[in-house]
Amino acid sequence: MSRFMSSRFAALETYVPGEQPQDMQYVKLNTNESPFPPSPEVIAAVNAYEVGRLNLYPDPDCKRLRKKLADLYAVKEENVFLSNGSDDILNFAFMAFCDRERPVAFPDISYGFYPVYANLHNVPATVIPLREDFRLEVEDYCGLCQNIVIANPNAPTGRTISVADIEKIVQTNPDHVVLIDEAYVDFGAESCYPLIKKYENLLVCMTFSKSRSMAGGRLGFALGSAALIEDLNKIKYSTNPYNINRLTLVAAEAAVDSDDYYKKNTKIIAENRAYTVEELGKLGFTTLPSKANFIFTSCPKLSGGNLYRELKRRGVLVRYWNKPALQNHVRITIGSKEQMDVLLEKVREILKEV
Repeated sequence: MSRFMSSRFAALETYVPGEQPQDMQYVKLNTNESPFPPSPEVIAAVNAYEVGRLNLYPDPDCKRLRKKLADLYAVKEENVFLSNGSDDILNFAFMAFCDRERPVAFPDISYGFYPVYANLHNVPATVIPLREDFRLEVEDYCGLCQNIVIANPNAPTGRTISVADIEKIVQTNPDHVVLIDEAYVDFGAESCYPLIKKYENLLVCMTFSKSRSMAGGRLGFALGSAALIEDLNKIKYSTNPYNINRLTLVAAEAAVDSDDYYKKNTKIIAENRAYTVEELGKLGFTTLPSKANFIFTSCPKLSGGNLYRELKRRGVLVRYWNKPALQNHVRITIGSKEQMDVLLEKVREILKEV
């Protein structure tokens, strides 16, 4: 840290993204990317004509894309907010709705950006432990009288809570925003977004990075009451109204138009998830139930750290956290059937050596 940096950020612990090593060709199962390319319609949309228009600013209101998303989710355009990845939306939400007088609560084991944003914006945080089986206890969040952030499915565990449970949390905290982070909802979980028509304090955050194969495009969206969306737009237009580039916008419009393509891919990933869990079970692994495009698993024969290192040495990347509650586990992204077979082959090699 330089001597010029504000003292406000001196103790800030940053988010650590999944590694992106360049030293060799890896089977990448560590950052929850889709193994499928964008749809043919998306690839066709990002053409020479659109590239030639990069001299022009993009539409800050994202009118065409907002309309398509509103139609897809059967909401009004005023209920849709778009920004540069769902991380951007989370950041704006912390800025818009949280402060010293309006603290936030979230699980102790969840997406790593939640505590980072709380620290960044000097927001008091209530960190609520998961149960021993990594299960979220809904009663812990009822009547908290705080803003609440919950990932559903949760990361890195893949566990879910029901829409009825989410509604109970929203109902019992009527004067505070409940943000449900649904980055992984398309892989088998049920979205709670229909509840935004009933509750003005519910904000549902989604992304194009996972099921829609656009992690490199950086696009997220949120669904919520018109008042919440207006609050988010106030923050966006006070920072960078042009934060979604032209090529991402045209790609996303084509992605929405090819929704069947992505639904087919998510079904394949769910099938590959079930296959991988079954095969790892035969090798002695214990895997949490997952509705995401990843699994959280452990093996009694070796630690999570050793499994991570041995897989990396053999050209397969998975995610590992060297933290007491997580160190026996690894998170494995579900890729193509071929990628999962490579993973299983390398796991069998490692277990033979053990």
